[in-house]
Amino acid sequence: MATTAINRGVLAIDGGVPVRRTLLPYGRQSIDEDDIQAVVETLRSDWLTTGPNVAEFEEAFAEWVGARYAVSFSSGTAALHGAAFVAGLRVGDEALTSPLTFVATANCVLYQRATPVFVDVCADTLNLDPEQLECRISNKARAILAVDYAGHPADFEAIVRIAESRGLVVIEDACHALGAEYRGRRVGSLAHLTVFSFHPVKHLSTGEGGMVTTDDAGWAQMLRQFRNHGISSEARERRGWQYEMVMLGFNYRLTDIACALGISQLTKIEANLARRREIAAQYAAALQGMPELLLPCVRADVDPAWHLYPIRLNLGRLPATREQIFRALRAENIGVNVHYIPVHLQPYYRGRFGYRGGEYPVAENAYEHLISLPMFHGMTDEDVGDVISAVEKVCSAYSQ
Repeated sequence: MATTAINRGVLAIDGGVPVRRTLLPYGRQSIDEDDIQAVVETLRSDWLTTGPNVAEFEEAFAEWVGARYAVSFSSGTAALHGAAFVAGLRVGDEALTSPLTFVATANCVLYQRATPVFVDVCADTLNLDPEQLECRISNKARAILAVDYAGHPADFEAIVRIAESRGLVVIEDACHALGAEYRGRRVGSLAHLTVFSFHPVKHLSTGEGGMVTTDDAGWAQMLRQFRNHGISSEARERRGWQYEMVMLGFNYRLTDIACALGISQLTKIEANLARRREIAAQYAAALQGMPELLLPCVRADVDPAWHLYPIRLNLGRLPATREQIFRALRAENIGVNVHYIPVHLQPYYRGRFGYRGGEYPVAENAYEHLISLPMFHGMTDEDVGDVISAVEKVCSAYSQ
């Protein structure tokens, strides 16, 4: 007993007993029997691919976020591509976006053979900085791709005002932000086009999947055609053999199987959001007094969705590197992660555009200090307690 007690104070990476016996991932899906039954019923139906569940899911989703139209896609990346297409991006155009995001946000601009122009982020929220944004707009700009980092909405009042003064389309990458609110309005109704992801680590999962919401009927119709090879009608709508391909599109359709899961998961979204907010509150209450950490900022007019809980290490108070802290927490079986390596520092972007580092100092500095703690609605209070204990244990060990 004495040896165990001593070892519990020793970091697991140094031979001590880890806080947990098994790894707690940074995110994962939650599937219950209702979800399984919904999928099974679809498997026994006449439709496995694009069928009645697709329209039902889209209509329910649009109503929930407060948009007129919702168009489903096979992934969040496909949805981003669809939004870039209907925004009219083409060769010679530019789209302004954040470097602190997953590569898909910028890649969708390249898919349209346009150029992503990165803009540095605000030091508090790590979202697109409107002041920097306005300075970076050229006469080639056609769109702004604003990212809701970690589930905290960007400053859309400022961003939309800038966009409309320049005639630009605002695409909101809300893949982190389903259920978030900005000044009393739900994400999905703020931008000209809003993109969501239904990856397993998100608030609602269809396995893989995505959605674009908009209030523009013409754009909604273009999105439906774009995801279906550019064909003007869905197969189940046609009574004859004729069909018309009116544009060059892709096979980006979401299946009826996936939409059955989405319909079932959508009924749980309120509870999922509430649980994530509870977890964020527990983290904040326990960790806010630690000088080694900078916790996520929440602006007064925002209610985040908490896809991630990204902390920043105060390395001036920790005689250790981010890599050492990361590895020590992983050894305690806390599945921390880092979100994200700035896009412009990826080898492809360095090689194609000549980035060397130092171009976006706020995003780059944030990246060097970021660690994402586990955050998913299936976490128990015991799981949350384990994360807090591990963070305290590791920070204490390295602060001595």
